[in-house]
Amino acid sequence: MFPAVSCWATNPYYGDILDTDLESYQKTVDVNVRGYFFMSTEAGKLMRDNGGGAIVNTASVAGIQPAPGQGIYAITKAAVINMTRAFAGECGQHNIRVNALLPGLTQTKFAGALFENPDFYQEAVRGIPLKRHAVPREMAGVVLMLVSDAGSYLNGETITVDGGMTATRL
Repeated sequence: MFPAVSCWATNPYYGDILDTDLESYQKTVDVNVRGYFFMSTEAGKLMRDNGGGAIVNTASVAGIQPAPGQGIYAITKAAVINMTRAFAGECGQHNIRVNALLPGLTQTKFAGALFENPDFYQEAVRGIPLKRHAVPREMAGVVLMLVSDAGSYLNGETITVDGGMTATRL
């Protein structure tokens, strides 16, 4: 059983969705949608030819709860969630499971700007019931479960790991 994990993103534009420029839109869609699609198709072909596997797509809580100023990013992460379900539905017959991880505020290089602004960071943490951000190893444990036998009957699911943030806002 082969695992594959898509874990990348870009968000070159932060601001009013109405002011999103074509270049930022295209880059965000290319990385956050096109990249996931073709990784999933290529990994899926290898898995199909070798008895199965598990794909985990890292989306974001933004895919279910858009944040102000991150419109196109949120739209692409919602696409990853639906793409995960489409692949799960069509690839299950090949013994391929496809699930999505939806991280909340996690201290990564990608989210660095959020941690550099103390006011923004405090506001973000205030909305998290656990009153803290996550660290990458907390996401890694969920991914490990999804690609292992512990998650052998999970297919087409989205696992939200956000300290309870979306539980209080949806």
